[in-house]
Amino acid sequence: MFFKVKTSEEVFQILKDFHPTEDEVLSIDKALYRILNKDIIAPEDLPGFPRSSMDGYAVQARDTFGATESLPVLLEVVGEVLMGQPSNVSVRPGQAVRISTGGMLPQGADGVVMLEYCHSLDERNIEVGRAVSPLENVLRFDDDYKAGTVVLRSHHSIRSQDVGILAGLGITEISVFKQPRVAIISTGDEVVPIDQRPLPGQIRDINSYTLNAFCLQQRAEPIMLGLCRDDFKKLRQLVENGLHIADTVWISGGSSVGTRDMTLKVFESFDKMELLVHGISISPGKPTIIARIGQKAVFGLPGHVASAMVVAEVFLSPFLARLSGKKDMTKEALFEVDAELSRNLESASGRDDYVRVRLIEKQERLIAEPIFGKSGLISTLVEAHGLIKIDRNTEGLYQGQHVKVMVFDRV
Repeated sequence: MFFKVKTSEEVFQILKDFHPTEDEVLSIDKALYRILNKDIIAPEDLPGFPRSSMDGYAVQARDTFGATESLPVLLEVVGEVLMGQPSNVSVRPGQAVRISTGGMLPQGADGVVMLEYCHSLDERNIEVGRAVSPLENVLRFDDDYKAGTVVLRSHHSIRSQDVGILAGLGITEISVFKQPRVAIISTGDEVVPIDQRPLPGQIRDINSYTLNAFCLQQRAEPIMLGLCRDDFKKLRQLVENGLHIADTVWISGGSSVGTRDMTLKVFESFDKMELLVHGISISPGKPTIIARIGQKAVFGLPGHVASAMVVAEVFLSPFLARLSGKKDMTKEALFEVDAELSRNLESASGRDDYVRVRLIEKQERLIAEPIFGKSGLISTLVEAHGLIKIDRNTEGLYQGQHVKVMVFDRV
């Protein structure tokens, strides 16, 4: 019996009430994909000095006005800018200085003529066959960032280019949210370790390893607490351990009424337990329990792996995004593509149906082809590329209709 069934929208709202993890300081070489918990302010101008963006000659731009290939301008070469050193020459009217990409613009110059538009007459003179405008092929001292400006904002996920700008500004460490730690417990008398041959009526522990990999994919840190038989005392002990060492606890199993009731009773045995969800109006995945113990969320997931993974993709992915410090947990966690449905799909009203689909390219169109199978079959997930949602207020979708496919593989 489910007595606190919630809609998908209500579940998302409930999950938003949980706070991100605490902060930690990381070296920038270990910060990829981590989420900032403070704004990054530029401590200095970047690049910090005017520099050339091309190989060529630094000039006073007005000296080149009117220059063409048929009527070039003659300039005197008075020196060269050496890489990594301050410029020790000045450019006066009628003069040019040889410069490489990244070299410091010499005093008096305000433009750079690309090398291919220059022709050497001798060691001291060049012909310039193209005019340049002031600041052409030049990076000013604060073209990238001006000291005091915001470079990266809080809740931003660090990318490789972000690491580059941090390095360029001399920022060696940053403050980020800690990666969420997820304690995973797999329950059931019928579940055995994966290195053990199952006897009739037994099954290997698929769920622990699937959820472990899912957490890694979401850049969370999974902690596998192992298998637990349908034993109240042992399950409670494992949950208590998980609450001590992790930010959230996931119990996989309990599809049968008796086991599900035991999971709920374990949750209820903790002080300050608040039952938030006892059933979600979705298919598959209805027998999902969500509770708050202290300040942490605990989840009782369906025992069937396909059902558990649908719940994970739809709800736990945004939840981990929330714990990780992402600002818009739903938008940033879910990756969707547009596709055309290959056939009609019926649906029972009153619940959101999540249908597994494979994506096929046909004549430059992306086709979503439904994969049917019972919730206990993992093969439907292996063959699928993602999920489509049939809203609870509709009776189905039609062939040729454009749908959003929630893609499993974010990469």
